Formats: sequence, C-alpha cells, structure tokens
Amino acid sequence: MSSKVAVASLGGTITMTGSGAVSPTLGAQDLVQGLEVGEIATLATIPGASLTSTTLLETFDWAQKQVFDGAAGVVVIQGTDTLEETAYFFDCLWPHDEPIVVTGAMRHPGLPGADGPANLAAAVAVAAAANSRGRGALLVLNDEVHAARWVRKTHSSLMNAFTSYPGPLGLVVEGAPQYFHPAHRQAALPRPLDVPAVPLLEATVDDDGSLLDWLDVKGVVVAASGVGHVSGGMAEAISRARFPVVVASRTGSGTTFRDTYGFVGSESDLIGRGAVMAGWLCPRKARVLLRLALGSDSHVEDVFGARGAIF
Repeated sequence: MSSKVAVASLGGTITMTGSGAVSPTLGAQDLVQGLEVGEIATLATIPGASLTSTTLLETFDWAQKQVFDGAAGVVVIQGTDTLEETAYFFDCLWPHDEPIVVTGAMRHPGLPGADGPANLAAAVAVAAAANSRGRGALLVLNDEVHAARWVRKTHSSLMNAFTSYPGPLGLVVEGAPQYFHPAHRQAALPRPLDVPAVPLLEATVDDDGSLLDWLDVKGVVVAASGVGHVSGGMAEAISRARFPVVVASRTGSGTTFRDTYGFVGSESDLIGRGAVMAGWLCPRKARVLLRLALGSDSHVEDVFGARGAIF
C-alpha cells in the first residue's frame, strides 16, 4: 500500500529529445527524478496526437489499480495537443475521490525555460492534496488548475496555452493548490468495453450537409455556428441521419440554445429533427462524451442533458 502519488507517462513534448527536430524518447522514470512519488509506469512513448481510446482505457485501468492499491492520486503525463480531450475522457469515467491529474509541457527539455519539470511537480502536489479530492480529473499547467470539463487549448505554443471559461478552478501557490470553489462533480459513466468512432464535422458557409449522408457511423458531432445553427441543407441531412447527431457551438465559449430562433437550421428546428444539443460542451468535449455514451449504451439525450448544463 502506498499513500503517495502514482505517475504514468504516455509521451508528448515533455519527453522529447533530439539534436534537431525532437521526438518522444524519455520515460516516466526520467521525468520524476527528485520527486517523492509512488508507482511509476511508462505506458506509451508517443506524441499526443497519436493517442487512441485503447491507450486511454488502458491508462484508466492502470490508474484505477493504483487507487485500489492505496495511491493518494494519479498523475498522467502526455502531449498537450490532445490534453483537453483526454482530461475530459478520464473525468467522465473516473469514479474515485482521489484525483487524476493530467499534465505535460509546452517546451521540450532542450529549450530554455522548459516547463515540464515545474508542471510535473505542480501536478504531483495537486494530486496529493486533500483539497483536490472529489474533483475528478484536473489539468495542471503553468501553475493553474483547470477542471477537465471546461479547459481548452487556445494557443498553439505559448506557455499559457490552456484556458478555461469562465476561468481556472484554482492556482498552485507555494507548492500547494488553492481552489476558488468547493468540490462538485457528477457521477461517473460506466466504463465502456470499446469506444466507437465518432466524426466531428464543422458546419461552414455553403455547407449542404452531403458529407453527413455518406457516413456509416454510430454517431456524429456537428460543430455549428453561433448558438447551434446550420444551413438548411445540413438541417435536412440531420433529419435523414440514422444515428445520433449532437450539435455543439464552434465559437469556443458559450452554450447552445434551445428555443430562441425558429428558422430552418436553427437550434429549435434541429431539436425538432432529433438532434441533441451539447449545451456548454465544446465540440471536442462533446465528441468525447458521445463516444463514451455510445460505448456504454447510455441514453445520449439524458447524458448530454445532464453534462451539457452548468453545474
């Protein structure tokens, strides 16, 4: 039994080395030197863009075992390109009070001011802290603690690339997390046996929706304009769809509406055609949630009705 934090690495910029263009080479053991941690594992050594749901489920299972064995919390290291998606993936499934914290780096170890060591140290501190319990999955970078549900990568390369609307959940101050709000989260979804493919389509000007007709999938997320609006052609394609269609806003913040607009392709029209509105979830988070809901045979409209709302 260990009361320390368990740490797993999946790769990413924080693990990358090379004399020119870098690639992932370092393992978890290389990264945790000087930190007081418990179990350590290198589960993958790949860039964040190459992560799969299979790897994430294996990581989830490993993390659960560490908690069952007495770990105070778990830290998962990975590439930042997909960090917002994997954080939400874990958050939807994580049933424990012990936190699971994801982190990475914006600068690889060979660059001046590499942020990996500081981010990892902060993530371990957050995972070990008593006031982090009951908060589900958290993302820690740049001394900010973000709720997995809200965080997004909003810049391609800056150190403060990750932001949350309406703001971070807390800050790491003098080596310990300080939270602005009490812990609150929803019950975990069932762990799926598999996670089906779900395309993410962005609605654009002059989009006739024909791409939707070509798809043979179990579900689709449409990143719609504004509060959940698409063209008339896309609206007709949604009517013809033989699978769940979730509509999210492509704007980056704000919620989809339900009954303000009434034209063809408006949010109320799409609901009438059977579409499910994502609410406050961005398109990428909506895709994660739809895949997990379909994989566990959960009722899609009920899942989004609960998790798409503010709580």
